[in-house]
Amino acid sequence: MAKSTTQFVCSECGYTSPKWLGRCPDCEKFNTLIEEVIAPVAPSKMKGNFHSFSRAVPLSQVKYEKYERVSSGIAELDIVLGGGIVRGSLVLVGGDPGVGKSTILTQVSAYLAKEHKVLYLSAEESCSQVKLRCERLGLNSDNLLLLNETNIESAEAAFSEAEYVIVDSIQAVYTDALSSSAGSVSQVRECASKLMRIAKSTGITFFIVGHVTKEGTLAGPKVLEHIMDAVLYFEGERTENFKILRAVKNRFGSVQEVGVFEMTSEGIFGITDYSELFLSETRGEAAGAAVTPSETGNRCMMVEIQTLMCKTAYGLPRRMPLGVDFNRLVVLIAVLEKRCGLPLGTQDIYLNAMGGIKLNEPSADLAICAALASAEKMQPIDKFTAVFGEVGLTGEVRAVNVAEKRVNECLKMGFKRVILPAKNMKACAKFADKIELVPVNYVSQMIKAIFVK
Repeated sequence: MAKSTTQFVCSECGYTSPKWLGRCPDCEKFNTLIEEVIAPVAPSKMKGNFHSFSRAVPLSQVKYEKYERVSSGIAELDIVLGGGIVRGSLVLVGGDPGVGKSTILTQVSAYLAKEHKVLYLSAEESCSQVKLRCERLGLNSDNLLLLNETNIESAEAAFSEAEYVIVDSIQAVYTDALSSSAGSVSQVRECASKLMRIAKSTGITFFIVGHVTKEGTLAGPKVLEHIMDAVLYFEGERTENFKILRAVKNRFGSVQEVGVFEMTSEGIFGITDYSELFLSETRGEAAGAAVTPSETGNRCMMVEIQTLMCKTAYGLPRRMPLGVDFNRLVVLIAVLEKRCGLPLGTQDIYLNAMGGIKLNEPSADLAICAALASAEKMQPIDKFTAVFGEVGLTGEVRAVNVAEKRVNECLKMGFKRVILPAKNMKACAKFADKIELVPVNYVSQMIKAIFVK
């Protein structure tokens, strides 16, 4: 049988070389040659030039495949995964060092070990270190198997003994098929592909820990995310107890779901009453803050947006948003300056979505405008007033989806007034006797409704 060999391929132009080079001789780019495996071509068993072809199946004859889901023991994680863990899937969990990736997977593995065989492959820590973590979390099970191994071929024999496997982490394991060091682009891609083939052929479920770069993206090739069935990001600062888990990719559920967790000395626990986490205690006392109901997946949460303005000391004013798209903030500043006459061109503007949440939906536009107007006028917004709506370049306030759900969440959280798009007023009219609804067509009307008494 022919033996597999390796070659180095330029990721920019496709130039191949039998050995690694610092610069590609063809396109002259540096550090672009990546090691790849050349698998030998298996000889055909059929005589002549005939080949076997796969037969296409009509859509009406395709049978439904039922995906078996198992609870992870953490309700918030099940929600992000789309209802539970799908058997035979690959789940990639990424995040900064110390954010709690290993902790939450240790809790999940201990819960699954009550009824299933679970293997925890620790490539970065020894088995004794994993046991210390389990004792700190109060976890113990004979069905939880620990293995300290970095070679993927050596650990493959242990995979057959388990139904669920946790690999911690993909950057620390390597395969003998490549000569490059563990953590390189080629090693990460080849190890992930091997785990994918094992999962699909045997039905074993893999949880894979992945490190992130300084930019906050998963370290390794982008193909690593394409191989996975679900990609989850753990976000949060080391000094904060609250963490956010969001799905970037999920073949078995929605990518809009967000899970909120609290880190304690006894482990990570999901939080169901999460709306108060994104609201400050001194809301309504200082200028530059507005509250908006944000829709993430199947849940709605109240998020506070805070802004700070100060006269710029440079020729070009600074715009520094956290949790809001930079380009979106620049557009809204231009709308306020041109359509509403607010002098923001000489101000440094800092904006933050409280709690580390990311507001990617356009319904937060009107609340951002309200917070900016409040900071410029130095007048606080009433703490029981919520704002939502999409803002166009003409200053028009456009309708948003699930407006009824947003108003209902404001009602549950004790808000007394909601400023919303006029086009959503018909759908929300049933709440008029319970909460004050203020419909607006333009941003200027919203500013008058808040600040002009």
